[in-house]
Amino acid sequence: MKLSNSSVQDPAQGLKERKVALITGSGRRLGRQSAFALAKDGWNIVVNYAHTKSEETVKEIAKLGVDVISIKADITDSNQADKMFKKAVEHFGRLDLLVNNAAIFPSAKNFTEISDELWNQVISTNLTGQFYCARAAARVMEQQGGKIINFASLGGFQVWPEHIAYNVAKAGVVMLTKALAKALAPKITVNAIAPGTIIIPGEESEDIKHIEENKIPLRRYGTTGDITSALLFLAHADYLTGQIISVDGGRAIL
Repeated sequence: MKLSNSSVQDPAQGLKERKVALITGSGRRLGRQSAFALAKDGWNIVVNYAHTKSEETVKEIAKLGVDVISIKADITDSNQADKMFKKAVEHFGRLDLLVNNAAIFPSAKNFTEISDELWNQVISTNLTGQFYCARAAARVMEQQGGKIINFASLGGFQVWPEHIAYNVAKAGVVMLTKALAKALAPKITVNAIAPGTIIIPGEESEDIKHIEENKIPLRRYGTTGDITSALLFLAHADYLTGQIISVDGGRAIL
């Protein structure tokens, strides 16, 4: 997905005039790469983190010539989420894009091994946290307008026996996206990206088992660039809402 030159912000544009994007869980993995992609596209950035250190991420983004701040907040706590958006607006005076990325991916070999703690942690982080952040963002954007991009997953459409809590949470994100798109129109668009198997060099756990590449229609794993291309497309799409874009090499059609 390529953007026309007219849709990309002018790098020479004043820092305070640039649009602002807040990316949850952006101290690492896809969140970090999403923050870099948006910064390169000319957005000012709010890096959110809860546990992962963000100093290095902020330094690298600042080198791209944009204004960037980091805010520590646990998105599973509605009070912390609300305060994060308040701080972002206090600093930038605006918010144009929320990227709901923060998520966890624990496993349990059998359904009966899913503890109350694991279930609640996955639902709180992967679904409820997105609701809290979307609600806080909508309160900021309801007058000026804006965009919300949720990270769903191929796991929201397929059943992965060792990740049932994750399946349920991401299926909830799919419906949350559609419901919010209808509830927040016409001022705010809400869409989602559903990644398949994405390999991030240097950040992959050896414990994660991936589907064999030859079982994916496009015969390869996805890259962070595949995801950020979709992200930038949605960040500039003004006549698209309530849509889930599967970036999975075709696995959803199997």
